[in-house]
Amino acid sequence: MLALSPTDRLFFLTGAGVSAESGIPTFRGVNGLWRNYRIEEVASPHAWRRDPRLVWEFYSMRRRVAAPAKPNPAHFVLAKLEQKLQDRLFLCTQNVDDLHEQAGSMRVVHMHGELFKSRCDRCTRTPFHDTTTYDLPAELPRGDCGGRIRPHICWFGEMPFELDRIFRALDECTVFIAVGTSGVVEPAASFAAHVRGRARTVYVGEEEPANVSAFTECHLGRAGEVLPTLFCA
Repeated sequence: MLALSPTDRLFFLTGAGVSAESGIPTFRGVNGLWRNYRIEEVASPHAWRRDPRLVWEFYSMRRRVAAPAKPNPAHFVLAKLEQKLQDRLFLCTQNVDDLHEQAGSMRVVHMHGELFKSRCDRCTRTPFHDTTTYDLPAELPRGDCGGRIRPHICWFGEMPFELDRIFRALDECTVFIAVGTSGVVEPAASFAAHVRGRARTVYVGEEEPANVSAFTECHLGRAGEVLPTLFCA
């Protein structure tokens, strides 16, 4: 068990390893390739300008892969902790799937966007729920303003979402827990270093992350197996 005080404020950062336990592949694996394209070639503003259909083919594939996935015990532990701790728990995820929400988490911050949402690339229309796969010969969708509908995803070269809110929560937390993250992707890779010395820093995952030196304790194993032993939600 991870001992907590009644006043502790927890910041959870979840990464691809958590979703992988539910069967969603980590697309940085296998040399980071999809159909012989590097992921950066299909997940960037430049790719969208050059070939929006190719971009939608990639995200349509990701939607098909993610759609049947179900939450695993790690997702359920975090949802139960949120019910118990309320606003003393801040859940930030690098994942774009909706498995945290499926498990019951109500206040998830998706810093890299949401796979099952789309938005207009021209106007300020609010991102909307969208499970369509746009990989057929038909014309790609456009909004009322004439702009093209794009995935609501933070691409390479774009600013992650809600960073002001995330850093406020980091500054307020007393316990920082990273789960299933590589410790490579910025700015999330620097979160542990940002709070080190002021908050406890805990890592949970199958392998040590690249930034393991930023953590005061490390629990190696599958998140779905380790988290239930650390927290009595």
